[in-house]
Amino acid sequence: MRASLIRGFTALVGALAAAWLTGCVSLPPPEPRAPVTAFTDVGQTELGQLAAKGVPGDSTALSGFRLLPEAAFAFDARISLARHAEKSLDVQYYLIQKDDVGLLFLKELREAAARGVRVRLLVDDLYTAGEDEVFSSFSAFPNVEVRLFNPLPSRADSLATRLLFSLTDFGRINHRMHNKMLIADNSFAVSGGRNIGNEYFMRSTAANFIDMDVISSGAVVRQMSEGFDRYWNSSHAWPIERIAPLRTTPEAAQQRFDAIVRTAVPDVPIRPRDVLNKSPVGEQLITGKIDRYWALGTLFVDDPEKITRKADDAYAGSVTEGALSVINSARREVKIGSPYFIPGTRGMEMMKKAIESGGRITVITNSLGATDEPLAYAGYERYRADMLKIGVTIYEIAPMLTARSGQFGDFGKTISRLHAKLAVIDDERFFVGSMNLDHRSAAVNTEVGLVIDSPELVADYNKLMNSQRINLGYRLRLAPNGRRVQWLEYDDAGGDIVHEDEPGEFLWLRFKNWLLLPIVGEELL
Repeated sequence: MRASLIRGFTALVGALAAAWLTGCVSLPPPEPRAPVTAFTDVGQTELGQLAAKGVPGDSTALSGFRLLPEAAFAFDARISLARHAEKSLDVQYYLIQKDDVGLLFLKELREAAARGVRVRLLVDDLYTAGEDEVFSSFSAFPNVEVRLFNPLPSRADSLATRLLFSLTDFGRINHRMHNKMLIADNSFAVSGGRNIGNEYFMRSTAANFIDMDVISSGAVVRQMSEGFDRYWNSSHAWPIERIAPLRTTPEAAQQRFDAIVRTAVPDVPIRPRDVLNKSPVGEQLITGKIDRYWALGTLFVDDPEKITRKADDAYAGSVTEGALSVINSARREVKIGSPYFIPGTRGMEMMKKAIESGGRITVITNSLGATDEPLAYAGYERYRADMLKIGVTIYEIAPMLTARSGQFGDFGKTISRLHAKLAVIDDERFFVGSMNLDHRSAAVNTEVGLVIDSPELVADYNKLMNSQRINLGYRLRLAPNGRRVQWLEYDDAGGDIVHEDEPGEFLWLRFKNWLLLPIVGEELL
């Protein structure tokens, strides 16, 4: 969805005269605020006791981890943690949509607040167009506070209009908070690639995402809370009351919020076991038997001030720099999943050096038919043949093929798109987070990522990917002339169907990419 900002910007060039005529709006002056931090006295809460249960040798360094590859189980984990929280819910997302999933999620946060749980909700402001009423009315409840990160000055109901009236501030609003995290009682957390919206949890009728989250407990969660506090207390996080103040009484706003969330369609039933043969987190919280692998975890969190820095300074000390240092330390093999993979000159040099040293690199990304960001695909396409030439193995997710395995959930008649951001290093370490492998994640947006030193957790991931039913879509290779790319699709007999051209009809899309990419430039992708 990040390219919507780019598309909106290019679409507004023709409307620039209108902006001059009507004038651009601005933010109100900032006000000083006292810092607020996470609760640390959580040892006697139910979640605090469960988090401490079973820690090997009472270690303070180890954390507990479990993969959440299936959408229904990942949503259950978030909802269940909200239902079991007793003291605090710290919630940070790039996107919370006003759809069934988003409203059900906010409803659970409101019900936690009604029990006396302190709810701090931090949302990036780019995609809140038309949703001010939802977030403002939600903030009217006791124990709830909502803040918007790096807000756009315009509160119009469409992204294009908001960008139009914020055009003179484009250099600032181009930088977004891409982090995704929920922390319950400073004891358990869910982080990874999923935003809060229908398409991230198999509820869309058009396209759904293949994604990956991890639930964590222990030492790394306290580090996540410290990271959340830095964003919450940042000057870039504005109380929603300063941006979109209530136009009614708190009581009326609460009634309006309840009326809005009642429109959400209830969630679908969840299976007894996920694809990794693990029961739902909600069930395990009730029984007190939490499936976890105990391991060392390294958390990378971007400084919220990253959004004020130029590219080289923003990259230094970033999540991307930390993740790439771990990836670059591989001795044998790296497997990467990224929906938007634009390696750039630096990435190409790193991959070439690793392969020349005997390493293996596999990249899974979206095909043109699967991507939701065609411009990002065009940026990746520039490097694709050169990656194949130096020996990188590339798979592209096919919109209809990958879903057939059933490994990632029930896509029904919708297409599948990769949204997970992960890497496996030497089958020993696992990276998962919000970070894509592109310039935007490296130097424009803020991100969060987690490296887990656990061969057992990696084995779970490999089990997921090595199933006999799995079909990632297209395997790419160079044509005999060594210049053109071919797409290989497995047929029912296990043979190869060779596509000499990009599978699908994308003539108009390719023309738009050809037209826009030179204007936009790789630094915005």
